[in-house]
Amino acid sequence: MEARAVARFVRCSPRKANQVLGLIRGKKVEEATDLLNFTPKRVARTINKTLKSAVSNALEKEGNKLELSDLEVRTAIAGDGPTMKRFRPRAQGRAFPILKRTCHVTIVVGTREG
Repeated sequence: MEARAVARFVRCSPRKANQVLGLIRGKKVEEATDLLNFTPKRVARTINKTLKSAVSNALEKEGNKLELSDLEVRTAIAGDGPTMKRFRPRAQGRAFPILKRTCHVTIVVGTREG
């Protein structure tokens, strides 16, 4: 059984989000929540909210047959979102681009099979 949650348009680059997501891939949900609570990165709060949403979706999907201790993080990825483009004025009338990246965080939780 699997359930997923997606946080879209997160104001963080996918590369930074994937660093934090790498910490929780394949871990039990309780352990992943503890890791995210003590991770000093700003995106860890958003990932924690998304993880809680995925767990809630799984518990709602299965009803009373499922316990929190049975769930593990199956998949955790951050894909590219739209990039906001801004420009910084530079010397002699030039302009340098500033790319404000966003990402879509997807977390899939499920029970261990076998």
